[in-house]
Amino acid sequence: MLIDYHVHLEEGPYSFSWLERTAKALEHFQPNEVLEHGSKAKIEYQMNQLQKRLNAGCYSQEWLDLYLKKAKQIGLKEVGIVDHLYRFEETKNYFETALNLDPSDSIGALQSYWLRNVMTEKMDEFVEAILAAKKRWEKEGVSLRLGIEADYFVGQEKELAALLEGQPWDYVIGSVHFVDGWGFDNPQTASRFEKLDLQALYTRFYETVEKMIRSKMFDFVAHLDNLKVFNFKVDNESFNQEWYERIADALIETNTATEVNAGLYYRYPVKEMCPSVDFLTTIVKKGVPITLSSDSHFPDDLGKHIAENKKLLQQLGSPHIATFHQRERILVQIQ
Repeated sequence: MLIDYHVHLEEGPYSFSWLERTAKALEHFQPNEVLEHGSKAKIEYQMNQLQKRLNAGCYSQEWLDLYLKKAKQIGLKEVGIVDHLYRFEETKNYFETALNLDPSDSIGALQSYWLRNVMTEKMDEFVEAILAAKKRWEKEGVSLRLGIEADYFVGQEKELAALLEGQPWDYVIGSVHFVDGWGFDNPQTASRFEKLDLQALYTRFYETVEKMIRSKMFDFVAHLDNLKVFNFKVDNESFNQEWYERIADALIETNTATEVNAGLYYRYPVKEMCPSVDFLTTIVKKGVPITLSSDSHFPDDLGKHIAENKKLLQQLGSPHIATFHQRERILVQIQ
């Protein structure tokens, strides 16, 4: 069975590059081969499609149906759609407390701009849209699951729990995208890696990941080594392996699952799955439950590299894939 449990609908900031990427996704599903690329008629057609898309909104049935269409095309049986917690206006205080937003600091100014332009939605509207789509998807032979990806910050567990409670999540993903208030996966701040002691940075990152796991707040934790996003890695095998073992032990001891996430492989300079093969091998040997994720942010990326990562898990000796329903984990035998 093919599944994809880490799928996003949309994310700002909203820019010409965002429009271009959205146009590419629409063209994937609604190609117009009559109109010549580069012609005025073609761009008028694309502008009209983009205007409809913007007017309908990111939780519209029309946009969700493109994900359903792709799922059916590639044979996915279960799809888990999530949104980043920072997309929702209700979480403003949570992120403002944790992030460097100092306007006098170059990184703080960038992150303030970013947060203003990604935090545009309301959580209830996202939840209602996914719940409304579930029956429609089921009739088409695809089970739709409702998830949320929540950034974890040490010391803010109570506030996070309050933000998450009262919603009918099928699962909650924990993730780390920030170290000491710095969003390390922002290409505009990637040069900071060159100024830091990488081993100290990775230690800080993995300490946060371990605390996230041991908080027991999450059904699975995402992209365990995404700090490598711009290909800055620690060249110390014993250091890396010690952390692989430590994280795997934390997952086992807390009965928390993780994922094989393809997002960095096809969208970022490192061109590597999360976790790395060595990290994944350690996790599989420990018997950690694992799910499959494309980390797509557009419908045409849905399911990317899912089949090959399923095969990799099988080759490494993992007997099951983890799925989720109403905060319960279900292990499906790999076939």
